[in-house]
Amino acid sequence: MTRTHWAAITAVVLALLFAGAATVVASAGGDTSAARTPTGDSADADFARDMSVHHQQAVEMSFIVRDRTKDEEVRRLAYDIANTQANQRGMMLGWLDLWELPKVVAGREPMEWMHRGTDAASSGHGSAHGGHGSGRADGAAEDGRLMPGMATKDELERLRGLSGRQAEVFYLQLMINHHNGGVAMAQGCVDLCTVGTERDLAQGMVDAQRSEVELMVGLLKKRGAQPLA
Repeated sequence: MTRTHWAAITAVVLALLFAGAATVVASAGGDTSAARTPTGDSADADFARDMSVHHQQAVEMSFIVRDRTKDEEVRRLAYDIANTQANQRGMMLGWLDLWELPKVVAGREPMEWMHRGTDAASSGHGSAHGGHGSGRADGAAEDGRLMPGMATKDELERLRGLSGRQAEVFYLQLMINHHNGGVAMAQGCVDLCTVGTERDLAQGMVDAQRSEVELMVGLLKKRGAQPLA
């Protein structure tokens, strides 16, 4: 196992410990919005489940490109994304454990909690979803994507078969789409989640991933390429 894999595992362990401490503080009154444990069908729980899956693929793609290129700029970006998202995934899975909620719910469509929230907000309270393309796209299952922005199995296999500049370009293209899908989902949690600590994490995802998208677009331009349609 490489040092990068060990670093990612360590990040998850530390994140679980942090998640536990943060949730205990919240339950003790440090965060009044977290006074009640979220239910299994809440936006808080479903966001944690869905974003954990979404993050796992970003970690996987980043490890793939790390081994397919020697470009330090792309390797550094991939390392940062892998470690950040492994850390955040550990937080979210840790919250589910502390809430005593399952990490997987059979028969529940990914991101359906965003539709429930949009329906609830249709009475006039407003929602930020529409401007970010949130919710599960009608064609998501048809083209093999589990959630908007996620790569298909074929795309992952293609990435594994590339090297050098070609691997860099395809990774950046896939990750831009991945981040855009993640931003839409994280914005949904900002709007709908009730646990303040989780909303703060989601807002951090929105801000950081938008910034990284701008960086990746620039890296693509340097390589004479453009984001995927």
